[in-house]
Amino acid sequence: MAALLVFIVFLVGIALSIPIATSMTLGSLAPILLVGKGGSVIQVIDNAFSGANSTPILAVPLFILGGVIMAEGGISRRLFNFFSFFVGRLPGGIPCAVVITCLFYGAISGSGPATTAAVGSMTIPFLVSLGYDRKFSAGIIAVAGGLGVIIPPSIPFVLYALATSESTGALFLGGILPGIIIGVALMVYAVWYCVRHGEDREKINARMAELKAKGIGKLFWESLPALLCPVVVLGGIYTGLFTPTEAAVVSVFYALIVSLFIYKSVKFKQLWSMLCAAIKTYGGLAFVLAFATAFGRVLSLTKVTKLVTDFITNNFHSTFSVLTICVILFLLLGMVMDTGPCIIILAPVLLPAVKELGVDPIHFGVILVCCLSIGLATPPFGLDLFVAANLAEEQPMALAKKAAPFMIMFAAALLLITYVPWFSTVFL
Repeated sequence: MAALLVFIVFLVGIALSIPIATSMTLGSLAPILLVGKGGSVIQVIDNAFSGANSTPILAVPLFILGGVIMAEGGISRRLFNFFSFFVGRLPGGIPCAVVITCLFYGAISGSGPATTAAVGSMTIPFLVSLGYDRKFSAGIIAVAGGLGVIIPPSIPFVLYALATSESTGALFLGGILPGIIIGVALMVYAVWYCVRHGEDREKINARMAELKAKGIGKLFWESLPALLCPVVVLGGIYTGLFTPTEAAVVSVFYALIVSLFIYKSVKFKQLWSMLCAAIKTYGGLAFVLAFATAFGRVLSLTKVTKLVTDFITNNFHSTFSVLTICVILFLLLGMVMDTGPCIIILAPVLLPAVKELGVDPIHFGVILVCCLSIGLATPPFGLDLFVAANLAEEQPMALAKKAAPFMIMFAAALLLITYVPWFSTVFL
């Protein structure tokens, strides 16, 4: 009864459009106040404070701030020019350069919406100017922007690590190959689309001539500080120079140095607005993270985790079946819930059950994040879809039709990643 109350109150709160953090709090208090189980109100408050008072949690707002600074610093344009130089003359090369830029920018921002906004604001008008369909141009950005939460350093992986006590560094390693596989799948469709519908080669060749006139040396030199960002951040983590939380601090200072003193694309007077933007982005999530600790503690005391584990292990006897059910669940939830709260709620409840069936926790985390990243571009509430639609000045549902083939390719890559754990664990 107590376990059921937690979820009933929580789901009713969500259905009534009550903020997720508040719904989690109400769900945590329901069994305590109504049936006297799940601890005490004081324990809920203490757990919420302990959840907020965590050193690893500092990585989240810092990675967000680093991404904001990089976005304002015009990093995406330099990366796009660099990658276009190599693939732009190939059939579908310019859209492929967009996907590669999203892949690489994801290693800087760690956020899907940030990647979509930073890359899309520059590439959508550029693609349209080269003769590509506006909805196609925005559709590829809406889906490829989701790579920002898979390629490390990834904010959702940090949240998964916080929720499950798994290694952040291992999760970062686990996301590298899956992110590349998904990126390749998106590029395959982009090439097929361009070959079928044709391209304005005259405009594309004129643009490529401009880049060639600059020379590879100048393009590489302009792009080098941006290209080095993930090398510095991830290299520091895996060589043991600093922890993932310290890496987030390094990413902020690196972004400041590059944007203020190397590219000189950001002024000191803009820093305050960037801080405000980062705080605004993190503010709502901060409450969710704080009360998630209390919510998880109540779930443990009311034996919800054990009930879920027993149900799954008693009804599903293979990793194939349980992973299939989990993927379907994650895809559906990704359509209506934000990535952060979904991870915080689902990961600690489902992980013990899937581990009993032999699923590697890092592999499970990669599957969860990949599924939710599709949700970022999926109606009715996909955040990347709305960001891209706003940039392209199109209706989200109209844009979703052009994005659908990209989502199908994303889903095909997801199935490969789901049923072949090697892709997520090869670097561990």
